[in-house]
Order: sequence, then structure tokens, then C-alpha cells
Amino acid sequence: MPAEARPDLRPLGENIADKGSAWYRFESRTFDSQDGQRHYRVWLGIPKTTAPPAGYPVLYMLDGNAAMDHLTESQLKQLRSGNSPVLVAVGYDTRLPFDVAARSYDYTPPNDAPNPEVIQPHGLKGGGSQQFRQLLLTHIVPWVETQAASDPHQRGLWGHSYGGLFVLDTFYHAAWFSHYFAAAPSLGWNQQRIIGLARRADPRSLQPLSLYLMESDGVTERRAGHSDDLQREEAELTSILRPSGVTLHLTHYAGQSHGQILPSSLRDTLTLFSGAKD
Repeated sequence: MPAEARPDLRPLGENIADKGSAWYRFESRTFDSQDGQRHYRVWLGIPKTTAPPAGYPVLYMLDGNAAMDHLTESQLKQLRSGNSPVLVAVGYDTRLPFDVAARSYDYTPPNDAPNPEVIQPHGLKGGGSQQFRQLLLTHIVPWVETQAASDPHQRGLWGHSYGGLFVLDTFYHAAWFSHYFAAAPSLGWNQQRIIGLARRADPRSLQPLSLYLMESDGVTERRAGHSDDLQREEAELTSILRPSGVTLHLTHYAGQSHGQILPSSLRDTLTLFSGAKD
């Protein structure tokens, strides 16, 4: 793995929920995977404003520990200039920014039956996206919607790297969200598994959806010697998407590394989803 793609695994300090906000009220609770092997902490941020008649828009953010670490009071204030969304940071019950083994399983799509589990480099298990999506949609989402009035037509999902891969996998398997934000998605994972899924998808189910692909401009990756694959994979995916009728938005971050795209894309996602003024 190139140095710029390696996650920073130093323990985190206090986040915005710990410090308190003038603009949002935060709470959190824990969840467990069905097999009891993975443990989650989910932060819920509710705007300190009256809910719109249709309910608040809701943005679900994967890698919630890292997302909460990057979320700032000034960003929350800025959301007031648009339609402030409920923020749901779906993380793991750890002080680290990432649970590498858990996210490697949760965020990656399975192989076809009868052997859906994927064994990745370094022995990490993958292929658990269906189970994680079930937990998200049948346990986490219902809890969120009991805590805050939510607009069922304004639901966003953001993820970075493997999280971006999960966003794309969910885009093709569950048209439950209205807006999908895939930041630096791992398109080459498992022999471009997600591109194979894209080819097999029914395009009619995608037409009302909005997909945001947020990538580097290839400069940093070119220095590391693997830009061509990334650009080729992105071009292949977009060639499949464009005829489907989906509303597709492409953003490239000039000179930013894989890891730097996480906070940049999260900031832009908050602005785009809320309609806040820059």
C-alpha cells in the first residue's frame, strides 16, 4: 500500500460531540453485528432548529470515528445557511479513527454464492457488505428516525475508500438513499468487483438517484506509479453509469492524496447535501 493511502491509526482525542456545539445536539449509542464480532458506535447530530414540515434531511457518514474527528463547529454553523441535515456518523466502538479489520469486512461486497466471503491481503476477511447494510437499514436507521423527524426523500450516504466502495455497492443494491457520495472508492478491489456489479445492474432503478464520485486528479497517484489503473477504472465506471440516466457528478481534487480526500470530500458533501452557501 502506498504511504499516502495508509490510514493514520493514532488514537483520537475529543470530537465535536464531546466538546459540545451551539448548532447541533449530539448523542450516541452502540450496536453489535448479528454475529457479535463487530461493535459499532453511532453518533447522532440533530440541528438546534425546528424541523422542516417534511422532516430533516439525513446524512449518514461511514468511518464515523474519522468523520467526527474532522467535523468542526464552523462547518456546523455553515450548514445553517442551507437546510441543516441530521448527521449520523456510523463508526466503531474504539478510540481509533478506523477499525481496519471490521471495515475491511463491512464495507466490501461479497463474491457470488456459494463462497461469498473474500480473503484479502494480510488475511483480512471481506465480503460483509450485505450484513452491514442490513444492520444499517434495519437497526441504525430506525433508531435515528425515532430520535429526529426525517425526510424520507432526502437521505444521503457518504463514504471514503472502502467506505466509498460500500456507497457504490449500496447504490446498486438498495435504492434507499437519494444521494450517494463515493469518495476515492476502491474500484480495483477484488478484481474490480464493483465494476462487474455495475455492468449487471438494472439501470431503470438508478434513474431517480444522484451519485457523486469524488476522486483525486491522478497527480499524487502518478508519482506513486499507479495512477493509470485508477483513471482507467473511473473511466470504465462512468461509461457504464452515464447511459443509465442517473444524475452523475464528478469531482477531482487537484494534488490531493487518497487520505487527504477524506476531509475534503466530507466538507463538500456537507455543503452539497445541505445546500449551504460556501
